[in-house]
Amino acid sequence: MTSLDKMLGILDLFDDDKVGVQLEDVMQLTRLSRATAYRYLQSLSKAGVLAPATGNTYVLGPRVIELDRLMRLTDPLLTNASPVMHEVAGALRINFMLCSYYGNKVMCADLAWPDESLTRFYERGRPMPMFRGAMAKVILSNLTPYQLRSIMLWHADEIRAAGLGSNWDEFRTTMSRMRKEGCVVTHGEVIPDLVGIGAPIFDPDKRVLGSLVMILREETFAHSGEELMRRHVIDAAARIDAKLASVAEKTGMPALPARPRRGNVLRNGGAA
Repeated sequence: MTSLDKMLGILDLFDDDKVGVQLEDVMQLTRLSRATAYRYLQSLSKAGVLAPATGNTYVLGPRVIELDRLMRLTDPLLTNASPVMHEVAGALRINFMLCSYYGNKVMCADLAWPDESLTRFYERGRPMPMFRGAMAKVILSNLTPYQLRSIMLWHADEIRAAGLGSNWDEFRTTMSRMRKEGCVVTHGEVIPDLVGIGAPIFDPDKRVLGSLVMILREETFAHSGEELMRRHVIDAAARIDAKLASVAEKTGMPALPARPRRGNVLRNGGAA
């Protein structure tokens, strides 16, 4: 692991429960000297990614806000998928979520939430695990066999706990079944009494980029009919695929899929 990897790994310390880090946190994370850990924090602060706060604490810096704005304006998945998602959600009066993934997390990238009677449980940037909910399972099932095997090696206990397979053969079979169905339906796996219906979004080379997910109450799902709801999500995802392919053909700049990784390697003792 390079010094740059360790410095950027400091950002993995931040989450909903930890909004600030101190020098001692970085020393423990990187297993480096006080002087080196301090130099890393200073470099990230100079770049605007971190900012010093009270109590010798560092928080996320203003450069993160600037980069988020640029991503909203330029990210191919977001700019091509969001208009379709909002159109379909508005027509059906049903809530939708657009998800992407990186590392070992699924990330909410955007929401269309016309049904305000349903609490907005999700928000842009909220990370979720790879093994629960339609948003995650539909992405997982469309990864390559090589990627799935790596995930099985890294996360076997979580996969078993999620009921996706107790060994590689069972996991592969489950993923194959989900992929062939073209859509994943889950009941209350992330939020009780909510149904998620997810379809994959692909780049022009059929590599999975993310997922489009319909979110509705159990009673609404039962009244509307599963097949109809599945078809709405699959058709909308297909429209997004077509837009992404058209943009890639015109610009020569396709959206690039993320690659699974083992998680926070620094927290795992510096494993490669």
